[in-house]
This record gives sequence, structure tokens and C-alpha cells, in this order.
Amino acid sequence: MFRFGHFSGGVHPRGNKNTHFYPTVRLDKFATVRIPMSMHIGPPCTCLVKEGDPVKVGQLIGRADAPMAVPIHSSVSGTVKSVLKEVASTGKAVQVVVIESDGLNTVDESVQPPVITDRASFLQAVWDSGLVGLGGAGFPTHIKMQPPAGKEPDVLVINAAECEPYITTDFRQCAEHPDEVIDGIIQVMKHLGIPKALIGVESNKPLAIDVLNYELMKLKLSANLEPDISIVRLKTRYPQGAEKMLIYSLTGRKVPAGGLPHDVHVLVLNVGTVRFISKYLKTGMPLIRKRLTLDGSAVKVPCNINVPVGAPIPDVIEAAGGMTGEPGKVIMGGSMMGVALDRLEASIIKQNNAILVFDQKEAQLPPETQCIRCARCVNVCPMHLMPTTLDNMSRNQDIEGLNQYHIMDCIECGSCTYVCPAKRHLVQSIRIGKMHIRSAPRAAQAKEGAAK
Repeated sequence: MFRFGHFSGGVHPRGNKNTHFYPTVRLDKFATVRIPMSMHIGPPCTCLVKEGDPVKVGQLIGRADAPMAVPIHSSVSGTVKSVLKEVASTGKAVQVVVIESDGLNTVDESVQPPVITDRASFLQAVWDSGLVGLGGAGFPTHIKMQPPAGKEPDVLVINAAECEPYITTDFRQCAEHPDEVIDGIIQVMKHLGIPKALIGVESNKPLAIDVLNYELMKLKLSANLEPDISIVRLKTRYPQGAEKMLIYSLTGRKVPAGGLPHDVHVLVLNVGTVRFISKYLKTGMPLIRKRLTLDGSAVKVPCNINVPVGAPIPDVIEAAGGMTGEPGKVIMGGSMMGVALDRLEASIIKQNNAILVFDQKEAQLPPETQCIRCARCVNVCPMHLMPTTLDNMSRNQDIEGLNQYHIMDCIECGSCTYVCPAKRHLVQSIRIGKMHIRSAPRAAQAKEGAAK
């Protein structure tokens, strides 16, 4: 039923895993944190605090009023300095709670291990924890765990591939906390009734494979427990960690165009997500800290760090050793799929897994030239799309053509841009094309209203 496969397309970018064997360092001494009320896919939370209010670690400060939203909690103890509006990295205006830390990290009385009695209470606990997918997308985890009737998962896929260059946080999760990773997987399997789990790890991370296998062996010998969990060594190829690619590589199942993992009866969770679930069920401490990789040519000391959610990025960089000079580009996330920040004064959010800071020289982009019709972008596209055609249609705002050539199936992995000899900004153009698609109904409605 389950077989080792390999998706077509993809690329082999230079790994730059400079922090691969650097243990995670906890950083705490931040004078202020700036916590946005939207750190998930879905509507923002309702702010529950105001200027002058005292807060404690783990205290609820953002109430989720919609199913696609998740609660937001304070990551430090101290006093609310202000509540203001800022433009987030997504381009949307969001409320931000600025908290002045007292340095005491006093834990709120509400932080208690949840009582789990059945599936419903488990899902409620996941929602209460404020958990979103920690691989970078920020999708609410409790929603992922509730597929439509008839599409319940029969296999749990754990994403430990970490195929993005530079990022090593998932590897460090496996190397430093294999017991909590395995326990989190067992908890999800138990409470959601999933009989089998597959952990996908790329072949260039043998230590992660070994420590996870050792943890499973310890369970078998010491606890007489042998859950149906397998660690699968995957080919090292980008974007191996993308959901659809990972599902095919591990199970041979193909998620249909426009479909989701539950359409093939699979639940995919990041390795950091399951590790957090294990910790939360034991402690009740919500998602208030984030493990991330700090790297890039402008960073003095590349490292893996654990910081409070809301810690200002300049303060994080300074606390970790500082920069070598004026940065030319700062990316939130990986170098292939991350988002370039328009300013350094942003904050760490729940779905951050890396901050990459590049110097002026490395940040320089070569100029675009005319497409030479070489089809390299077509050959490497893991979704079997035609990036150069989508690029042209996006620039011409050809809505009908963009739909005809399935632009919404693009996972924005960046493989096409990586191999393009003409240095076309293909992914950026495709993202703009998706914006044209999403805004087309609103524009049509506005035109119709004006005509009336």
C-alpha cells in the first residue's frame, strides 16, 4: 500500500546548511515584544488588552472569533505599552500589541495542562493552544485535523524533509527532542484514530534518521510499545517538503489539482508541530515561542535560536551576535519560498522558521532579459505547469488564460526562477497573477454596481 516514490521536476539548490550542527540557543532578554493579532491564514483575532494593562506569559490577548482563526497569547510578562496598527509582511494592516517586558517571565495562572478525554477535547486543546502549521504556511492546525466526512486520514505524514536552503530548525527538533517528536506523533494518532504514520526525512540528514529510529527502538524495548511509525529516507531534492510532493514520495498517492491532502486520506503535519503538541499536552503552555534559523552573508554568527513570538527582528539579530554591515535584503523564511521584508522593523511570528540577512552584494538581482524559450522552467516544475506562459499572461492581466493554464495550482516553490537563464522573475509574476484572479470577481461586482 505504501511505497517509496519520487516526484518529477524539482532542483538541487546549494544547501547552505551552515547551522546544521549548531544546538539551539534560547534568547530571552528583549525589552519589548510586538505581537500582531494575525499570525495565521484566516481573519485576525480580537484584541483583549489595552494600553497600561498588565500581562503574563501565556495570557490570552487575542480572541479567535472565527473557525479559521487561532488564539494569540502573550510571550512575556510586563505591561501593554500600546496597541497600534501596522502593515504586515503580507501587505495587510493588522493590530499589533506592544508589550514592555518586566524581565520576570511570570506565567499566567490559566496555563494548565489540558484535560483530554476524547477526540473533541483533543481538537479543542489544539485550538486553545494557538497552534498553526510550523512549517511556514500558518494554516490553523485544528482545521487540518477536521477533514470533511468520508475523507478521514488513514495515514499521518510527518514533514521532516526540510529541503529549503539554509534552514535547519526541523533537523534540530529531531536531533534535540526526538522523544517529544515521537510522543507528539503517537498522541495525534491516538486521538484522531490514525493507524499509521510515516516520517519523511531527506537522505542528507542521517543523524535525524538515526535518532528517531533509536527513539522508536527505546519505546519498543522499555515501554513495550510498538506504534506503526516508519521513518522513510527521501531523495534529497527540492521541493521534497512541499505537501503534494511529500505525499507522493511517501505513499504514491497523487493529490488532485485544486485538492487537499484529505482528498487522498492523508494528514500532513510538520515535525515541529507534533513536537509542540507533545509539550502542550504536558504543560499547557500555548504557542508563544519560535525556533528559527538565523543565517545569511550579513549575519556575524549563523545560529539556531529559540525566541519569544513578537521579538523584534533587529533585536533578535543583535542578541544573536549582530550583523557584519548594512543589510541588502532580509527574508522571512527560506531563500526559495520566503518573503522579502520591506523593512527590518518586523517581528518574529508563529510561522517563522528562518530569518536570512544578506549583504548588499549578494542581494543584488541580475536584470531580467527576454525569455529564450528554453523550457527549463517547464522541465523543473513539480506541478507540471508552464511558468513562462503564466508569466506572460500575468503581465498582460489575461485572467481567462491564467485560469486555463491553472495558475492557482502553482505552489510558488521557486524552482522555475532558480533555473531561468534569462533571470525572469517568474514566481513574483505568478503571485501577481494570482492576485489578478482573486481581485477579478470584486472588480466585476464593482463595475456592475457602478452600471446600476
